[in-house]
Amino acid sequence: MAHRQLGDLQIMRALEMLFTFDADAMFPDVTREQWAPYLDWITPQGYDPETHKLIMPVQSYIVRTPHHTILVDACAGNHKNRPGRPYWHMKSDNTYLKALANNGLCVEDIDFVMCTHLHSDHVGWNTRLQDGRWVPTFPNARYVFTENELVAWRDIGNEKFPRNPIEDSVLPIVEAGRADLVKNDFALDDHVWLEPTPGHTPDHVAIHFNSGNARAVMCGDLIHTPVQCAHPEWEAWPDWDSKRGCATRRAFLDRYCDTDTLICPAHFPLPSSGRIVSWNDAYRFEVDDQRC
Repeated sequence: MAHRQLGDLQIMRALEMLFTFDADAMFPDVTREQWAPYLDWITPQGYDPETHKLIMPVQSYIVRTPHHTILVDACAGNHKNRPGRPYWHMKSDNTYLKALANNGLCVEDIDFVMCTHLHSDHVGWNTRLQDGRWVPTFPNARYVFTENELVAWRDIGNEKFPRNPIEDSVLPIVEAGRADLVKNDFALDDHVWLEPTPGHTPDHVAIHFNSGNARAVMCGDLIHTPVQCAHPEWEAWPDWDSKRGCATRRAFLDRYCDTDTLICPAHFPLPSSGRIVSWNDAYRFEVDDQRC
């Protein structure tokens, strides 16, 4: 897999899978007529016109800085009980570990795992099943969670947001003493810091990487589809606080619009990374021409 060099930063992706999500279910207040002007933005890599389903990657970004190797969002994982999510329910394949290996990495190489938020497809490979117990997948890594995100999810359990991901992919990390619980403006060093982007989850963060004048931001699920650049007011079903998410998304798009900052969302059509540019009275996503 090609690597993207950005100043002193080397950016890679580890793709676990592609899955589909019904567009009407993801954006229940958006009509098909509203989608129509933008389908060329996401077809064919990100949209199936026959089924009206979005095609979404589950992937990690891995960034080598001069000091550390950092994995952002640990995908869906194996052997996880996710009955409401058939694409990653009780998986048992080696696709993700092979994707790491294709980047010249093994689990021992990761120094930090940083989670934008604690949904199941962003924390699954935090742990692996060993002798009936959940243990850290990345044995040498510190895992960075925001304390407020953990507190918000620790006592949650309902049909929309079950407790399973917290119990099998987050709390075992805390119990193993591998978690660093931080504030949402935490800075790891002069190359890496968190940027508060709440709404999709209570304390969702983007992860900002800096190398001189070169910048990249891994923004998790702040934006689910490039069409939300034109319509940041579109509310996604999985959002915890959709109104707050809309305001955060608009502010984020405005902040990075027409800059050289590389934006790396979790679920945009492959190759996923690009830049925010002005478009009419809103924004558009331009795919990066130096793909990682």
